[in-house]
Amino acid sequence: MQPRNSRLNSSALRGAVDLAAVKAAGEAAQKAEQARAERARQVAAAEADGIAAPAAAYQLVIDVTEDTFETEVVQRSTEVPVVIDFWAEWCGPCKQLSPVLEGLAEEYAGRFVLAKIDVDANQLIAQQFGIQGIPAVMAVVAGQLVPLFQGAESAANVRKVLDQLLLVAEQRFGIVGGAVAPGEGGPAAAPQRPEDPALAAAHDALDRGDLGGAVQAYQNVLAEQPGNTEAKLGLAQAQLLRRVEALDPQEVRATAAAAPKDVEAQLKAADLDLVGGHVEDAFGRLVDTVGRTFGEDRDTARVRLLELFEVIGPEDPRVTAARSALARVLF
Repeated sequence: MQPRNSRLNSSALRGAVDLAAVKAAGEAAQKAEQARAERARQVAAAEADGIAAPAAAYQLVIDVTEDTFETEVVQRSTEVPVVIDFWAEWCGPCKQLSPVLEGLAEEYAGRFVLAKIDVDANQLIAQQFGIQGIPAVMAVVAGQLVPLFQGAESAANVRKVLDQLLLVAEQRFGIVGGAVAPGEGGPAAAPQRPEDPALAAAHDALDRGDLGGAVQAYQNVLAEQPGNTEAKLGLAQAQLLRRVEALDPQEVRATAAAAPKDVEAQLKAADLDLVGGHVEDAFGRLVDTVGRTFGEDRDTARVRLLELFEVIGPEDPRVTAARSALARVLF
């Protein structure tokens, strides 16, 4: 049995933060680049032959049932974002929104697939998704649920939501729809770029628990490549792990609960929230701290929140929501 006040250790923290995301971010970006290059190659080849550009390889609008959900939504979402339209025959607003979604599916030409689910005929799916009212629109990307909006919206508003979704799908998961038919392979992808040795060394240091070495290694990469997203993510995570490594979780949480205006206590508690997987709690704690403080204390909490955004990734929907909450308390 561990002592009551056992300290956190870097090995446990690496598992909690899921540092595989560091390499995954780079691999996703590379996959997206290859997909774009392949699509561009297909279009260029078609134009050179004097024929129309290749059509999307996916059926753009599909009706999904409980029997086909796993294949048509979950499995397909690993190849192309799947937008789900929850509707019913009796629903007036659904009849306004559905043509908008179907038209945009055609317009986006395979960058996403529209899955239509009749909630009356598929009540189990509706219950599992927690549908409270319709129309409701959600997405599944790489098997991950992304809530979008509820109620009828204009084409312009829906287009904005879709553009954000597709950006997340590409940057966070490397998924770009419409390039190659599912299950049919296609022309060979461009050769993968060799991994940057300096970046690989930084990853290795992080994996070994050499947090000081990892921080320095990532900083070295960023000195040469200031825009390297993978290095930024790795640096943010290594710095987080260094901050929490020697903390006593029980002591930190007790102090934070007893002193909500103690900025340093709230910063430490937010770090612990994040490494424990409670991302929204970490963000909410710091937004609240920004809202109740002033001057240097407020700026300290704000800067820490921005640092935690880097750990999760700027395109994560939870980061987007927290940015909006931060703006509300600041302005």
